[in-house]
Amino acid sequence: MAGRALIVVDVQKEFCEGGDLPVKGATELARALADLVREQAGGTYRRVVATRDHHIDPGDHFSAEPDFEDSFPPHCLAGSEGAEFHPDFEEVVASGAVDEVFFKGAYSASKSGFEGETGGGVGLAEWLRGRDVDAVDVVGIGTDHCVKATALGGVRAGFEVRVLLDHTVGVTAETTERAMAELKEEGVELIGTPVVLV
Repeated sequence: MAGRALIVVDVQKEFCEGGDLPVKGATELARALADLVREQAGGTYRRVVATRDHHIDPGDHFSAEPDFEDSFPPHCLAGSEGAEFHPDFEEVVASGAVDEVFFKGAYSASKSGFEGETGGGVGLAEWLRGRDVDAVDVVGIGTDHCVKATALGGVRAGFEVRVLLDHTVGVTAETTERAMAELKEEGVELIGTPVVLV
């Protein structure tokens, strides 16, 4: 019988308060996601995975004049402190409660976790299918960017996709509303209410 996986998107220092691209509420969310992963270990989900922005030279994704849609200031540079997981989330990763980490965006924007790979070069869709997963729940930072892109990537890869909005945080109310409309159009099930702290 196939099962469901939890995908935790980009719970990195860069996107939490104190980072170079902070999203309001992300630090509190990081702690909540750590708790969620602990609670779910061996429970609802067949597998729990996490994604990480891991930029080396992502081309025009980095810009001195960013539009904050496709281009951004430099962030999550591979090996930098900002690219590390938030300490509370790193604790659950180190405990083994997260089955695998997928790195995305080394040489491109790669907002979707489905464009990411393990350290050994295995893509997320291939990895999940190899473990009898056909449905995913997506949570993390931010609702209107990498969470949205990961959910849409999951749909395009043939997975049944839900976004657990209570376990996401968006950058702005406007872009989060647009993201939710796009996700609904593409058949993603939205559960809960998005957190947007302006």
